[in-house]
Amino acid sequence: MRLRALLETDALGLRLLGGEDELDRTVRGVMTTDLRDPSRYLSGGELVLTGLAWRREPEDSERFVRILAAAGVAGLAAGEAEMASTPDDLVLACARHRMPLFSVDEDVSFASITEHVVRQVSGERAGDLAAVVDRHRRMMTAGPAGGGPEVVLDLLGSDLDLRAWVLSPTGRPIAGSSLAGAGPALPAAVSATLAGEHLAASRTGRRGPHRVTAAGATYSLFPIRSGGRDLRETVLSDWLLAVEADAGDWPEERLDLLHGVTQLIAVERDRREAARTVRRRLAQEVLELVQTGAAPAEIAARLRVAAPVLLPGLGTAPHWQIVVARVEWEDGDIPGGPVAQALLEEVLVDPDAIGPDPSDRIAVAHTGDEAVALVPLPSVPSVPSVPSVSAVSSGPSGADAEGAADVTGLHADALLAAVREPLSRGLADDGRLTLGVSAAVHSAEGLRGALEEARHARRVAAARPGRVCAAGHQELASHVLLLPFVPDDVRRAFTARLLDPLRDYDRRHRAELIPTLEAFLDCDGSWTRCATRLHLHVNTLRYRVGRIEQLTGRDLSRLEDKLDFFLALRMS
Repeated sequence: MRLRALLETDALGLRLLGGEDELDRTVRGVMTTDLRDPSRYLSGGELVLTGLAWRREPEDSERFVRILAAAGVAGLAAGEAEMASTPDDLVLACARHRMPLFSVDEDVSFASITEHVVRQVSGERAGDLAAVVDRHRRMMTAGPAGGGPEVVLDLLGSDLDLRAWVLSPTGRPIAGSSLAGAGPALPAAVSATLAGEHLAASRTGRRGPHRVTAAGATYSLFPIRSGGRDLRETVLSDWLLAVEADAGDWPEERLDLLHGVTQLIAVERDRREAARTVRRRLAQEVLELVQTGAAPAEIAARLRVAAPVLLPGLGTAPHWQIVVARVEWEDGDIPGGPVAQALLEEVLVDPDAIGPDPSDRIAVAHTGDEAVALVPLPSVPSVPSVPSVSAVSSGPSGADAEGAADVTGLHADALLAAVREPLSRGLADDGRLTLGVSAAVHSAEGLRGALEEARHARRVAAARPGRVCAAGHQELASHVLLLPFVPDDVRRAFTARLLDPLRDYDRRHRAELIPTLEAFLDCDGSWTRCATRLHLHVNTLRYRVGRIEQLTGRDLSRLEDKLDFFLALRMS
């Protein structure tokens, strides 16, 4: 299509600022970027969309336009959302380099322009895929009910006989005809291999498609870009299109079609990203309340609002877990918080969750280089826990063992087991991901301690070698708690986790388990001496000690557990 046709489409909100003599240039694609030097992503013939974030001083305009002209860009369109008008220095630079310049009305999104161009270009180049574009347009206007990326992939299969999948950066299948039952699914090991190869190739700056051989088959990997930001900000969160074919001998027209398909899928990815806004806002509000020391009643009220959103149809969540992640780059010039947020949303995803988006039970906030996830743990046996991690018992957490619901939780090691290899390749030699997991807590009062516990576990993980490391609350051993740098909240969390179940039981049953525990430890575990001190029969004492072990999951015949109880009693 021609630039002139874009200008004549009123719905695109384009206004010509210069280059009227160049409006017959052919547009071959669209690229959205705010990079100061986007040359490595340009192949010629693009309409470049920019929000002008690269412009820090007037001299930047000349340099930016010169790069576009050298790459053979068809035209430049500048958004007006951030600036009231297009800078004069950009208008002059475009005039010098004969670069057509448009302004984009602030009410028109770049995604709308991208969709229009891709639809027109794809239709002109290949009638056999016109249905792909048209059906995807209907899908996006209809929302989730339209079918998602599967619509495009199904038509790739029916019209071009291509098997294709959309994969997350960790290799998790997001879309594909095989997911609907047509044909064999892509094996998990192959998905992880493809994701790792894609991340490694992207970090080296190689342009797609990337050709990979896995399990005896050849795949071509097409990046699905979410924007023109620094590669480190997006490579660990962008999707990829994996096609079971060797694109090395494809004609240019077919390659253009596949690139167009990735742009359409990128629009769908952005839509899903926007849908996470509510959950992110909920997590941010709870996090701010916890960190500022808000009253437990206020935090509990906010949790009651969050629970129906994160657990649709299941009511309140009696238990919560906190996961803290941090992404750090060696040069320190890229904030790691947004990257860590995207990674947590991916790592914690539950493929079996009910709803249009498999991450609809994850609330993640970020600040600085850190991301914090608020994970609800429904104590309903029929509800599956996150299957990508090992479900491990989190203990009674304040409920006695008699009739307590079975609560499952996240285990730090299992969280990263399936994604460690691809993420390590994406972090390359200049990035690092560390992750900490708290124990489960059953009330708003425990969230502050759980947050500090997860942060301290993450610091334990950071002390280990490797690009991707995790640690859980189980690894905060007793002797670590004696170190002076451990926060008070972590000590309180440790104490509460051991003693709260006993206190709650004593309050309901007047069983005197806490005094019994103190006496048993003071008597060095001697049954006879302890029974004499408490004026009990030895069998009664054994019953109480057994109840203590049952409620806490500890064994009072083990020295380590005795020491834990001793410290908890002294710190309480």
